[in-house]
Amino acid sequence: MATKAGLAGQLAVVAGFENPQAALEQYPTPPELAAHVVHVADLNDDIQGRTVVDLGAGTGMFTLGAALRGPERAVGVELDRDALEVARENRRRVGTRTEIHWVQGDATSAPVDPDGPTTVVMNPPFGAQSGNEHADRAFLATAAEIADVSYSVHNAGSREFVEAFAADNGGEVTHAFAAQFSLDRQFDHHAADRHEIDTEVFRIEWS
Repeated sequence: MATKAGLAGQLAVVAGFENPQAALEQYPTPPELAAHVVHVADLNDDIQGRTVVDLGAGTGMFTLGAALRGPERAVGVELDRDALEVARENRRRVGTRTEIHWVQGDATSAPVDPDGPTTVVMNPPFGAQSGNEHADRAFLATAAEIADVSYSVHNAGSREFVEAFAADNGGEVTHAFAAQFSLDRQFDHHAADRHEIDTEVFRIEWS
């Protein structure tokens, strides 16, 4: 098994959004964060031999990271057709052997119904741009519907919300850890060329 640093290195070639949409909060997931989440999932036996679904896959960072760790199959669900085209090209750059299904669809309406053990990995929108606080709620609802376990990235300070949502929907938060990552300036409203985002990652087991 490749190290976490090795996985991040493999994902460093993944291209981001060509024309990111602020309303969809299309921020690229940094390879270091994706590698860390996928590595933790792998250590918990949540990758190999399972179906891994990336909800709101963007250009495929989480999908490809999971695919490199030997799941039965990987599925990337993304609404933006242009982003999916970049994701397909990113697969060629990364060179995964695992079968990947790219699905254009709304990740908040369960566009896939996988068979067998299923893990969701996702970096959903936080609602910061749309003004829709906890826009990640609908993504968690999809995870609760299709997955046995999920890993999701949320805005810092979301633990109470995530734990309450999980409890109300037959789930339980088993792991939680903080993560900080840097994003380069990509929208006009960004004042700095680079800014830091404080996030929290949660592992949830769904019944």
